[in-house]
Amino acid sequence: MSQAIPESALDTIFRTARTYRRSADAWLDKPVDDALLRAAFDLAKLAPTSANCSPGRFVFVRSPEAKEKLKAAMSHDNIPQTMAAPATVIVAADQTFYEHLPRLYKEDDSAITWFKGKPDAISATAFRNSSLQGAYFIIAARALGLDCGPMSGFNNAKVDELFFAGTSIKSNFLINVGYGNPAVIRPREERYAFDEVCRIA
Repeated sequence: MSQAIPESALDTIFRTARTYRRSADAWLDKPVDDALLRAAFDLAKLAPTSANCSPGRFVFVRSPEAKEKLKAAMSHDNIPQTMAAPATVIVAADQTFYEHLPRLYKEDDSAITWFKGKPDAISATAFRNSSLQGAYFIIAARALGLDCGPMSGFNNAKVDELFFAGTSIKSNFLINVGYGNPAVIRPREERYAFDEVCRIA
């Protein structure tokens, strides 16, 4: 049976966690090593996905050369924070994820037929589930002591051309990852109350 995690862990993952963005000052000059990125992925890969399809693909952009390549696809306002972040994760989705279902989903050996030749089902499933995997990556990174700055504000087609040319992979969104600078955090914007946007049916 599952047990609630401590309040301090909920603070780390949700209540005190913030999105670091807007400027190069958003990030401390502190590197993120490979082991920590691998550890975050090893947690995020446990996200629930449709038939365990796991379409998410992740590129950790960290070297100066890779950052310069990514810069060409960024909107102007997102360049400073992205170049300053120790790593930027391209969260993407493999459009041929269903080919791996015989390995990943042994419960039903016909699962591949749910998607093969059905572009609408492929696109919707890849987008939905890679988004879910990316969200789990944010939670995992925060749980391991990292800060995140998820964002749109880039040219998907350009990112696909630069990082996924010749493949069936398409970018979804980006996450800057590192150690945020608390000095630049603005007051948290308002959130809806339960009764404003929820109902129990």
